[in-house]
Amino acid sequence: MALLQARQTRRPAGPLPPDLAPASVPDGIAAQLALARLMQADPPGGFKIGAIARRMQENLGIREPIAGFMRAQDLHANGATLRFADFRAVGVECELAVRLGRDLPAGSCDQATATAAVEALFPAIEIVENRYGPDLAAVGVPTLIADQMFHAACVLGDDSAWQQTDLTSVQGALYRDGTLVDSGCGGDLMGHPMRALAWLAQSPEVAAFGGLRRGQIVMLGSVTPPVWLLAPGRISVCFEALGTVGLTFF
Repeated sequence: MALLQARQTRRPAGPLPPDLAPASVPDGIAAQLALARLMQADPPGGFKIGAIARRMQENLGIREPIAGFMRAQDLHANGATLRFADFRAVGVECELAVRLGRDLPAGSCDQATATAAVEALFPAIEIVENRYGPDLAAVGVPTLIADQMFHAACVLGDDSAWQQTDLTSVQGALYRDGTLVDSGCGGDLMGHPMRALAWLAQSPEVAAFGGLRRGQIVMLGSVTPPVWLLAPGRISVCFEALGTVGLTFF
């Protein structure tokens, strides 16, 4: 597949030639499922929600986020040390993540049902790659869907006392080498992080994989825009009352 070959050869993943590029959102979802199977990630280790911020949606000309699968081997523990050169045009995002304690079948799902399925919630860092260049409109939404919407890896923090926390107002901050870069709040995730999870359970991307499953990790979206990195360094994300997660690029 062209997207997998682009990663292996470190060529741009888009725009793809017209005869290879998915022509529609359903085509992009089918291509994402095919990519997961080529990467031996069906069922996946989890899912990420991308383009959750309104301004990113406006840039792409879409009205709702994009979901992408995540491989289990790309999920790293708190304090991970990763080689900067292993990533291409790398960025980081300030996220909340959950581990599911029960299945969420594809289809109708409300916030209460999504919340009841959560076993753990923790701060997280998503590592993203701009595999496409500056003109995302030229790449096209179907290709972004097919290519996991920038996803490369993530680093997961420790379980938190999230049931006692107001997840709408909780503040998250991203630091690079100890300096605050950007911040946001849980309400930036579709009004409430669990509403974002309910959206994901109903998404056509998840339906293609047969629903969400117990034990999977879900990255609920970033409360900040991506922070693009030019050099190695230390990255940390802190959500008040929920804890801190760290990553070192060398």
